[in-house]
Amino acid sequence: MTTAATVRVEIKVTARVARLILVNAPLNVIDLQMAHDLHAALTDLEADGAIAAIVFQGDERAFSAGVDIKAHLPERIHEMLTAFHAVIRAIVASRKITIAAVQGCCLGGGAELASVCDMVYTARDATWGFPEIKLGCFPPVAAVALPALVGQKRAAELIFTGRQISGDEAVSIGLANRSVRAEELEALVDETIRELGQMSSAALALTKKAMYAWDAFHFDKGLARAEKIYLEELISTADAREGIIAFLEKRSPKWIGK
Repeated sequence: MTTAATVRVEIKVTARVARLILVNAPLNVIDLQMAHDLHAALTDLEADGAIAAIVFQGDERAFSAGVDIKAHLPERIHEMLTAFHAVIRAIVASRKITIAAVQGCCLGGGAELASVCDMVYTARDATWGFPEIKLGCFPPVAAVALPALVGQKRAAELIFTGRQISGDEAVSIGLANRSVRAEELEALVDETIRELGQMSSAALALTKKAMYAWDAFHFDKGLARAEKIYLEELISTADAREGIIAFLEKRSPKWIGK
């Protein structure tokens, strides 16, 4: 087991699995430090030939409430977005099978991280959502990936309204594979790990490469364009700054449409 400031890595050699456990209390917000810690851990695990699968998890209260709101301010967002999207790109490009085990709140960047994993298992009462629009922003990863996962109409509703959904609904729309009671989640993940453990890690890696060959190409191009829109257009609007400041000041935003 190794531990960074915000990420604990547990490796079970017999099962050829590593668990990346988010430990940034109270809600596992993804700040700049966590983004760097996650990327470093993923880089190390990718180079470890003994690892076939990576499980991402938080705790009972939160998988992750998303990317640090303070880091959305114009003077900080470029560094934060670059660091977080490096994590997303590392997950998408990984040769390992990635699994998200979701309990509690799974919002914004946390939901984006979970959704790009190969398989997602969620507690029924988990809370999923992409609330960035309520801050005058949008979720770049979800804007690119979500339509392919759940369909254009469902993606539009989730992103344009910021509506939150349960783990059960996440499964029903295709955002997650299966939902169970929170106390059953670990057993479900372990069952999947046992099944994967019976497979050739080389075959799994190459099958994954083949499955995502087309989507990965378009995802990379789409995310680059979404980043450009976010950093060069959205973040310079008065409404984006107002939404973030209003959230930090715990008041309702006053939109001006500019």
